[in-house]
Amino acid sequence: MPEHFVSELNQDTRTEMVDLLNANLSNTIALTMAVKQAHWNLKGRGFIGVHELLDDVADRLREGADLMAERAVILGGFAKGTIEVVAEQSKVEPYPVEESDIAAHIEALKERFMFVGGEVRKAMDAAGEAGDEDTADLFTEVSRTLDKDAWFIGANA
Repeated sequence: MPEHFVSELNQDTRTEMVDLLNANLSNTIALTMAVKQAHWNLKGRGFIGVHELLDDVADRLREGADLMAERAVILGGFAKGTIEVVAEQSKVEPYPVEESDIAAHIEALKERFMFVGGEVRKAMDAAGEAGDEDTADLFTEVSRTLDKDAWFIGANA
């Protein structure tokens, strides 16, 4: 691993945290692309509100991804966020690319937000158990944003 900037964590813990961060980075990037897929293609009652909401949601997802990627590097690892890595590593269910119904998009996004939120909470717990409270706190911040955006999206149903 390259140089790290955290002295209190041993190599094994840093490696474990980098792996957790990258796994959740892949899921978050996949979710961001699902949000944009819906943003580009949805049609129906409430279109403009949901269309504009999804741009804001994608921005917040990118902010969370950036936090995870930067923390991986701070811990002495590499942020792995290329499309090739995301395609291989993400556990997010593939998003339908030939869907336009707004209600179907809302449901598909809500399901994926719930899944990614659950994965982030598992990572938050693992980071806390490993003694890396800073990474656990980062996952807590990302989790709160995911939950709020799941609510924003799901409330349109």
